[in-house]
Amino acid sequence: MVKASIPLVSICIPTYNGEQFIVEAMDSAIIQTYANLEIVVSDDASNDTSLKLIEAFKGKTKIPIRIFHHDPNGIGENWNNCVKKSKGKYIKFLFQDDVLKRTCIEEMVTFAEANKVDLVYCKRDFIFEKRDLFITTWIRNFENLHDKWKAINVNNGVVKGKNCLEDEYFMHSPENKFGEPTAVLLNKRIFEKIGYFDKDLIQALDIEFWWRVLCYFDTGFIDKSLIYFRLHNKQASQINHFKEVNEMDLLHRFCYDKMFWKIHNKSKWFLLKKYNPLVKFVFNSTLIKKVIYLKNNYKNPQKILKKVISKFQDK
Repeated sequence: MVKASIPLVSICIPTYNGEQFIVEAMDSAIIQTYANLEIVVSDDASNDTSLKLIEAFKGKTKIPIRIFHHDPNGIGENWNNCVKKSKGKYIKFLFQDDVLKRTCIEEMVTFAEANKVDLVYCKRDFIFEKRDLFITTWIRNFENLHDKWKAINVNNGVVKGKNCLEDEYFMHSPENKFGEPTAVLLNKRIFEKIGYFDKDLIQALDIEFWWRVLCYFDTGFIDKSLIYFRLHNKQASQINHFKEVNEMDLLHRFCYDKMFWKIHNKSKWFLLKKYNPLVKFVFNSTLIKKVIYLKNNYKNPQKILKKVISKFQDK
């Protein structure tokens, strides 16, 4: 590849006390087969040797490595700072405990440029020390995210964002059907259009961001594993799991407020019953429930209905 003829890709690495795995992540970044790269590190005031280890890589590669110190203000703000400091046409996140395969960026950029698509994602392999019950269950539930749709058959290729939103399983678990940011390549113009990651979210900020992307952009899937996603008990998703962080209600509320008219009718109905005051009143009414029950179970329920109504009037 001739460097001047291909777009610059920013490998964005948000860090915080990542000394245990950061060398492996950095090694995978500097051996990429793609020629036009920069590495942007945004560090959330690490108090371990992370930055020292990263600095040492400046003598091992000609790839520019730019390190920025960030005042901690949540995971999302650190991710966003990486993007804001980047110069590339494309953003390739690499989390401090994950690993890119050698051809990852080359294959993703080639796909994005050839198909004129702004979000490209791929399959993932997994790294873990011991395959315990949690790891086994997690992999079983979240390994092949791309096949969790009802009406969309995702093969190697492009899927319209509109079709994803309108799929009946759009809001079904797993809500994240694209993967972690390490598995995704993003055209920077996405951030210019829809803004950045929601700094107020802890666990679901990538899901909420993917959902916003679908409102304006199509997605491209590479049916091949191009990254390693590490599962271990110190990563944020594990910590939040044990803290029982659940942001599904926030996601559903966002969908109701911002995306309601773009989604499947069954999803609309689910959200109406959850958030619309009138619909909630009707379906939470004990009297209405009794009426529906009688209508469904008796051929001529008028007499029984009168008795039920009279009981409510006496109260």
